[in-house]
Amino acid sequence: MINSRFSVAIHILSLIASTRDTHTLTSDYIASSVNTNPVVIRRISGQLKKAGLIASHAGVSGYKLVVSPKDTTLLDIYRAVQAPEDLFAIHDNPNPNCTVGKQIQSTLDDVFCSVQQAMESKLEEETLQDILDHLFP
Repeated sequence: MINSRFSVAIHILSLIASTRDTHTLTSDYIASSVNTNPVVIRRISGQLKKAGLIASHAGVSGYKLVVSPKDTTLLDIYRAVQAPEDLFAIHDNPNPNCTVGKQIQSTLDDVFCSVQQAMESKLEEETLQDILDHLFP
């Protein structure tokens, strides 16, 4: 299930992309913009770094983009911070003796898979640059 990590990751990347002096982008500064704890920022930044979207150096504050905003899709960001699980959870152990219960999982799985593929296709069409263009028209 999607949580706020995705939107926070987009927020972080937007700040990095729009800030000239990236040395000012400490976890505390970013956390104040997101209105969350700096630990959350460091955790998500670590995921973005592991995915090759940002870089940082020990002992030096700040982050920099590794990939251009026009080449960073929202799907790249989503995959960097979202666990590779299904978007929708299907409840476990429906009653196999029920006419609905015995088929609901496979029925929902087909529908939910289709919806997730559509969402991922749309995220692949949108870039970090599109977000920046909306933020700074």
